[in-house]
Amino acid sequence: MVDAWMIEVPGERVVVREPGPRDEVPLLTLFEECEDWFVAATGLPSGPGDVQSLFYALPEGASPEDKVLLVLERDGVVAGLVDAVLDHPEPGAVAVGLFLLAPWARGRGLGRALAESLLARAGSVSLVTASVPAGWRSGEAFLERLGFLLGAAVPACEAVGNRRAGPREGGVRRAELRVGNG
Repeated sequence: MVDAWMIEVPGERVVVREPGPRDEVPLLTLFEECEDWFVAATGLPSGPGDVQSLFYALPEGASPEDKVLLVLERDGVVAGLVDAVLDHPEPGAVAVGLFLLAPWARGRGLGRALAESLLARAGSVSLVTASVPAGWRSGEAFLERLGFLLGAAVPACEAVGNRRAGPREGGVRRAELRVGNG
């Protein structure tokens, strides 16, 4: 269990916490609002099963105890979601499967504040991995600003994070961040 905590964003009350049963509808709303990302990532808008599968999906070899889901709540409204797996793809690493912000929450410093807060709380993590849809320039730029090194696009026929690629998906770019405290 992860405790809730506040992050510093000028003029806004921002809380990071684990999702609960009351978050199903707000998460469905978040996924609908983020249709642009889902279409870029999968070729299709989000469906109702995407929220439910989020709680169960794991990359091969990962343990359910290592799954971490966090909700970003701005002024009482769900504004973002992080899905990560600890000790994957190797001990001391964290694989970020989803780092999603509602369009109305983007460009306000929330994503950067959340990422920096997570990195500060990461403890002995030595590697953070992520992926971004190839050509999703705002996501690529975000990762680069955080210090991630982006690789070349990986074809969609390969596994994408913790799931198999769908038939309409383009490729993804894998990203790595070596953390100095690990």
